[in-house]
Amino acid sequence: MTWSKRAFDIGFTVFLAPAALAVFGVIFILQWWKQGRPLFYRSERMYKPCEPFALWKFRTMRNVVADTGVSGGDKSTRITPFGRKLRRLRMDELPQFLNILRGDISFVGPRPPLRQYVEQFPDLYARVLRSRPGVTGLASLVFARHEEEILRDCATPDETDRVYARRCVARKARIDLLYQEHANLVLDLWIIALTVARSAGRARGRRLPRRRPAHHPSRL
Repeated sequence: MTWSKRAFDIGFTVFLAPAALAVFGVIFILQWWKQGRPLFYRSERMYKPCEPFALWKFRTMRNVVADTGVSGGDKSTRITPFGRKLRRLRMDELPQFLNILRGDISFVGPRPPLRQYVEQFPDLYARVLRSRPGVTGLASLVFARHEEEILRDCATPDETDRVYARRCVARKARIDLLYQEHANLVLDLWIIALTVARSAGRARGRRLPRRRPAHHPSRL
């Protein structure tokens, strides 16, 4: 990570801190009232191929003894009503401001992967994780909704894992590597602006127009 990108992450976090803390406080209270404890969800993610870290989110699902893999249709019944709203607006990721300040992630970069996929595709993630993971990224903008559609009908954790590994990992990685090749501050600001606009569109109950990668898989 360049010093300019790190400086931007810290400066932008400090700039957003007053508004973020106010929203954080409101969600904290509503979370306590509507869902009870625990308020947060801690997930192991990979910063480098052999370096894990703890990624923090507001909890959006009912607790289970073991929770592994990405979210697919097999987990949809566990999402709470309040959690579904947080996910739609991406407010469940607000605690990741702490991860940014710690240097675990950046504002923009590839979404931090789970260990099981890094171990399954070591060569691919060795390239992707040359970029510091991010709260949002080019793959998040281009592929996230398509990924939701792909995994929506998966009925078991094993099926979700197989489908994600077969149909999502390589496509997302190609987009992340495209970002890595062209990364700069202007591109980061553009990605952040589009992420905010998309979340605002969801808050108003509409979707922003976008190209669907499913129509042109060869371009991924």
